[in-house]
Amino acid sequence: MAVKLALWGYAVGVAGFYGIAYLRSRPAPASPAVSLPPPADTSAMWPKVSIIVPARDEERNIRTCVESLLAQDYPNFDVTVVDDGSSDGTAQILREIQRKNPQGRFLRVSHVDHLPAGWAGKPHAMHTGAAQADGAWLLFTDADTRHAPGALRFAVERASAGDVDLLSLGATQDLPDFWGRVLMPMAYLGISMQYPEAQVNNPRSPIAIANGQYMLVRASAYRAIGGYASARLRGTVLDDRDLAREIKHAGGRIQLIDGRKLLRTRMYHTLAEHWDGWGKNAYAGSRGGLPFYVLMLVGLPLCTIVPFFLGLGGLLTRRKDAALAGGLAASAALAYRAWLDRKLAVPPRYVWTQPLAGAIFTGILARSFWRSRTGRGVTWRGRTYHV
Repeated sequence: MAVKLALWGYAVGVAGFYGIAYLRSRPAPASPAVSLPPPADTSAMWPKVSIIVPARDEERNIRTCVESLLAQDYPNFDVTVVDDGSSDGTAQILREIQRKNPQGRFLRVSHVDHLPAGWAGKPHAMHTGAAQADGAWLLFTDADTRHAPGALRFAVERASAGDVDLLSLGATQDLPDFWGRVLMPMAYLGISMQYPEAQVNNPRSPIAIANGQYMLVRASAYRAIGGYASARLRGTVLDDRDLAREIKHAGGRIQLIDGRKLLRTRMYHTLAEHWDGWGKNAYAGSRGGLPFYVLMLVGLPLCTIVPFFLGLGGLLTRRKDAALAGGLAASAALAYRAWLDRKLAVPPRYVWTQPLAGAIFTGILARSFWRSRTGRGVTWRGRTYHV
């Protein structure tokens, strides 16, 4: 009897977890359509935007990103790309764009030769670009993004109309590869559970995060907190979350909205890139401290792997209670995963990779925990950071 109760308690717990996950990760109501006037011949009616792109070894992405930025139909902007010590062809590609692009006058390239002590690479690159900026707004965007022509006009109009200090757009995640389709839904589950969009956008909630792929920041708000040169931001590996947190805690308003029709990205191309990329943020990005992180390490396999083995084992051993309890838990996992896959345009067959995704992310969480707690730090783009 005790075993039976334990099995059904477990199944109900897993189903409840996925129900809560859905409530916390479901999107906010769709943003109303924005009707903008066509770009004016003069820039007087539009505040200047200084776009800053940190780039380190981005030869496979940088051309598409910069050309999409230079093609914005916004009438008053410039672009600064900060080449953060790249060892590949990034610098050469940027020189070609400057030389050949008809709008090359809007593009500035800055080079970082060394990383000062106490800085993480990306915050230093963004600080370098921001120090040269004279726009009323700063747009920090990643080198692996591609922007629709009207993205900047939409973002500026939306931020200005809502009196927002930091507007961040969510992006369409291009997932042509097997590992991206397996792992991105699991990453989305973890982020949305800890940082629900409704609470991020609620000025009364302390929860704050931004999508570092697109952060439009009021320059005055950025400078009021000291920017990335502040002691709290210069060494962070979570430059997006921590910038949003500093602005929100200083009384600024932040807004995270769906920008999938305006922005696209492909974050990682291989399993190794997923492993390192998610691992660098996993431990530092956890909101609940050490106890919550340990709970995640235990709870993730319980919610993503065990249900399938329990159900299958019950069928093979003809233990009806185990089969039914495992089936209930697995059905909840599959239903939530199917909803996420539709949201991320992942083919339906990948719903069955939920246990594989759970196993890999358990490994990512464990490795991030071990490297952080033992002082080994996390490695990204050839640099090691201690978090």
